[in-house]
Amino acid sequence: MEVIKTDIEGPVIIRPRIFGDSRGYFFESYSKREFDRLVRPVDFVQDNESSSTYGVVRGLHFQKGEHSQSKLVRVVRGRVLDVAVDIRKGSPTFGRYVAVELTEDNHLMLFVPRGFAHGFSVLSENAVFQYKCDNYYCPESEGAIAWDDPALGIDWRIPAADVILSDKDRRHPLLADAPELFSVDEKLY
Repeated sequence: MEVIKTDIEGPVIIRPRIFGDSRGYFFESYSKREFDRLVRPVDFVQDNESSSTYGVVRGLHFQKGEHSQSKLVRVVRGRVLDVAVDIRKGSPTFGRYVAVELTEDNHLMLFVPRGFAHGFSVLSENAVFQYKCDNYYCPESEGAIAWDDPALGIDWRIPAADVILSDKDRRHPLLADAPELFSVDEKLY
């Protein structure tokens, strides 16, 4: 696998080696040994999958404290814009984000480390999104920031009239008003 650094320390794009022939293709979507060597040691404990239609925006979510999570995300069908926002107070990149288009054809993955909020928008008619987490979901530790916070300036590549949100995702605070974010000095691993 190839690890592609982003403009922000922590999140990285992963391009797997794809072996193709007349039958189709094969690639190793995850190897703990290679991931730990090339990205960082992480013990993923849970795999999740979601299916969404065009215009759905999920995010920007994170888990706080001892339940914080790293994620390794990819698309197995369709196309999404995946976003990781640095929410570590005191970080030189606080409030900045990484955005990458993940598709069933490019097979790219994004590693979202602890200390980042995560979200995605669905750009295709349908998308199946898979992700690994290194900590179990804990509802009491949920945190989120507004997907459309003007201070972040994220272009989700969906016209505002076409955005589909959950009721919960409509009510998240702006980054400036979000309680209990992370600190750049906090030991997250």
